[in-house]
Amino acid sequence: MTDRLIIRRPDDWHLHFRDGDVMRGVVPYTSRQFARAIVMPNLTPPVTTAALAADYRDRILAAVPDGIDFSPLMTCYLTDTTDADDLARGAAEGVFTAAKLYPANATTNSAHGVSDVEKIYPVLARMEAEGIVLCVHGEVTDGDIDVFDREAEFIERHMRAIVSNFPKLKVVFEHITTADAAEFVAECGEAVAATITPQHLHINRNAMLVGGIQPHNYCLPVAKRETHRLALRKAATSGSSKFFLGTDSAPHLRSAKETSCGCAGIFNAPFALESYLTVFDEEDALDRFEAFASLNGPAFYGLPVNEEMITLERVEVAVPATLPLAGEEIVPWHGGQKLGWRIAD
Repeated sequence: MTDRLIIRRPDDWHLHFRDGDVMRGVVPYTSRQFARAIVMPNLTPPVTTAALAADYRDRILAAVPDGIDFSPLMTCYLTDTTDADDLARGAAEGVFTAAKLYPANATTNSAHGVSDVEKIYPVLARMEAEGIVLCVHGEVTDGDIDVFDREAEFIERHMRAIVSNFPKLKVVFEHITTADAAEFVAECGEAVAATITPQHLHINRNAMLVGGIQPHNYCLPVAKRETHRLALRKAATSGSSKFFLGTDSAPHLRSAKETSCGCAGIFNAPFALESYLTVFDEEDALDRFEAFASLNGPAFYGLPVNEEMITLERVEVAVPATLPLAGEEIVPWHGGQKLGWRIAD
């Protein structure tokens, strides 16, 4: 049995820091584990220009604890009227690493998102020409489409068309939740990849609904049937370079989750690596964890792997039921539970 695992320091290829006091409170959890992170732009107002992204990056860097080397990688929030020239300049100047497609009203702070994907085809063409990565929240938002079917429907309506019309555009299908998405990514060419969250590897939709409403297990896209969870575990631990780590850590204060209209999002940053590693351990795939966590993402984004190494060890860790944040409380993923791995000092 492997009790210690030494890997290159990982990166998080999809997460939310929010802003203000919440951002300042959560950045240390991510920077403790990860060298880089793709930061989502769905603030209020959203990060739609290179100038806004540069300012946001500065605020994040100011929240990184002294002595820790961490690089936030910024994304541009695409809208129906995105300025392709500004996006291209931002990428050329090293401000933008990617751009994010939110279908309008698909998730938290996405009201300014894209109303019709075809409206941004000229922007996607420019991104393809400039080598800018497209990150996609892949759900339709039509009220007549069941929430559990929205990812599969998005593939048929939009993802196939994007990949077909822009074959050289690098596309990351973010936080996939279905066997449909895993199969789609696996069948596409090398320009298409996907991130997978820890929660979608651990839970199915019962975790939200059985024994009462469980708001701290609610995120978007929502967890699906058990067959989909198993398909995601198979994809993540397969060794395929198309799948890599993206936590989608999305902090909301406890008061915003435990309410009549609880916010979508799971705050998994404090114990993200331990959570992922538990899955790889259960699937007898520890030898494939470094590729998923540390190698596949940089390769897809065309960035160097991190030189620093970290050690994870098989030691039982108790996850606090709550953590202090911005003068209130937040419930971390696995709160009140025990995990079997920890990052060594």
